[in-house]
Amino acid sequence: MNFERGSCAPGTALGRAVLIGAGPGDPGLLTVRAERALSRADLVLYDALVDPRILELAPRAQRFYVGKRAGRPAIAQSTIHALMIRAANRGQVVVRLKAGDPFVLGRGGEEVLACEAAGIPVEVIPGITSAIAGPGSVGIPVTHRDVSPGFLVLSAVPAVHYERVLKDLPPGAITVVLLMALASRRAIAAFLLDAGWPRDLPAAVVVGACTPGVWSWTGTLEALDQARVPDERAHLPGLVVLGHVVSLADTVSRAMQREKIAPLCDHEEEEAPWLRKQAP
Repeated sequence: MNFERGSCAPGTALGRAVLIGAGPGDPGLLTVRAERALSRADLVLYDALVDPRILELAPRAQRFYVGKRAGRPAIAQSTIHALMIRAANRGQVVVRLKAGDPFVLGRGGEEVLACEAAGIPVEVIPGITSAIAGPGSVGIPVTHRDVSPGFLVLSAVPAVHYERVLKDLPPGAITVVLLMALASRRAIAAFLLDAGWPRDLPAAVVVGACTPGVWSWTGTLEALDQARVPDERAHLPGLVVLGHVVSLADTVSRAMQREKIAPLCDHEEEEAPWLRKQAP
């Protein structure tokens, strides 16, 4: 589908596109700016893994699912671009609602470039990426002084994405976070062990981070393929963490236990009004 740059129907003001990061799962982690943008949306194109309560923040918008999950039919990326451009050319505010952050393995850059080529104004509203919040939700900081000075985020699909980077990376030098890695953990472990990574390197699996169904496993690289995800959580997104920061998980997670710390204020006051209204 071809569009002329900046073309729209006669007498119609040019609309715009807004890419919004919906965060790692918990709708309470959505930004205030994202909430405001959703309230003004005419069309919302939303991904898989977006909490349904977030969609309720766009009460006057049409909503279309354009998500992609492994092994399932999915709408083509070029079609998503076309839908965004067509709506904006009709004078609409179109929101592209993406899990996590739009620019972290979310193809947000491609969508911005497509809109720019068509002369469509674009705003990008960041979201909290699961690459940081996922490990953090189970007590794993991706950096820690004297343990890991930095972290590397990679896609586990396809394997070449991580293989060409990790084959030359000194094992344990920094934290490695592999997204979309649940089905690939056996292959990841086999590749890294063959590359000479230590068998006892701390490793973790996090499933359903920042949701009520969160589940985690900690162990070693050698045992990574032995992590048995409960059947009722197998449909949730998962990531793998490799590095010495994993050894901090038990201590940090104990400190994070909500029942062991006095809340700063009443829980009802902590939540945003819209979240209290939509929560079941």
